[in-house]
Amino acid sequence: MPLEFFQIDALDLAPRLLGKFLRRDNVVLRITEVEAYRPNDSACHGRFGVTPRTAPVFGPGGHAYVYLCYGLHMMLNIVADKEGAGAAVLIRSCSPVTGLDTIQERRGQKTDKPILLNGPGKVGQALGLSTEWSHHPLFSPGGLELLDGGEYVEKVMVGPRVGIDYALPQHVNALWRFAIADTPWISAPKNTLKPL
Repeated sequence: MPLEFFQIDALDLAPRLLGKFLRRDNVVLRITEVEAYRPNDSACHGRFGVTPRTAPVFGPGGHAYVYLCYGLHMMLNIVADKEGAGAAVLIRSCSPVTGLDTIQERRGQKTDKPILLNGPGKVGQALGLSTEWSHHPLFSPGGLELLDGGEYVEKVMVGPRVGIDYALPQHVNALWRFAIADTPWISAPKNTLKPL
C-alpha cells in the first residue's frame, strides 16, 4: 500500500484496513477486526505524550507500533495520520491466508479454527513480532508489510473498543471498533458489534 493510504485520520483508516493483508516471511494474514485510537483520545497511548514506548505512535502514518501488553502479548498497531498526530489502529483479529504451519508453530496451537487468531496478542504471536518491529515501514517490501486485499469489504460491524475502562466515558462508548460482518474470525465480545 502506498504511504498516502496511511496518512489519514485513524477513524477513517481503520475500516479501510479490513480485508487487507499483513505479510511477514511465509505468513500472510487477512485483517478482520481493528480498533482506532486518535489524538486527544483518553484510551490512546499517545495521551501520555512522546515517551520511549509511545514515540512510534507520533511518527508518520504507515509504520508499525508494537507494544507489550501485560508483559505477555505483542500488540500490532498501524500508525495513522501525519507525523506528530499520535494516532494508530490496533489489529485485533485476522484470518490465515498462507503459512498456517508457521502460524500454528508460533502460536503453539494445532488448529485452523478462529481461536488461532481472534485477539491482538495472537496476531502478534502468529507474525513473530517483538517491540523491535516498532517504527518498521509497512509500505515497503520486506520484513513486515501491508498488502492490498484486492476486494472491498462492504459489510462492516461496529462497536465500542475492548478493555479501555480507564478512559473517559465518551471514549469508552465511541464506536471505533470495526470488524468484517460475515466472518467468524473476530474477537470477543462479539455481542457489542452491530451492523454499520
